[in-house]
Amino acid sequence: MRILALDHGTVRIGAAISDELGMLAHPLEFLPAEPVAALLDRLNSLIREREVALIIVGMPRNMDGSYGPSAQKVEAFVHLLRETITIPVRTWDERLTTLQAHRMLAESGKREKDRRGKVDSSAAAVLLQSYLDANTNGTAPLDVGT
Repeated sequence: MRILALDHGTVRIGAAISDELGMLAHPLEFLPAEPVAALLDRLNSLIREREVALIIVGMPRNMDGSYGPSAQKVEAFVHLLRETITIPVRTWDERLTTLQAHRMLAESGKREKDRRGKVDSSAAAVLLQSYLDANTNGTAPLDVGT
């Protein structure tokens, strides 16, 4: 079973995919957030091509665990997905994933200019790896957030 992770943004949505065993996350691509119809078409294509069984969407939370204005946008996005995508959609805490992605890309020697196009999918991979690790040891709830 492959899992697709999405790191929602207002301009770009980072995507990452798990391996078939559900152990490793791999950055995939970023998807333009607009137009929505094109985004949904691309997501449906990815689901078919990669045989995705579950979508994980990063839920932004404040450091104290509360939800802010960004979470409302993600909730609306998740609602849209659940209405239009035929596979389950779950949310997962994405605190600090973008920061981790920036650090990993910087440590790999990528220049700031070269990181811009990769940070969204890398953040989605960090998010997905967190989900996979938590579910591998059986300690994670299946659904966090919405």
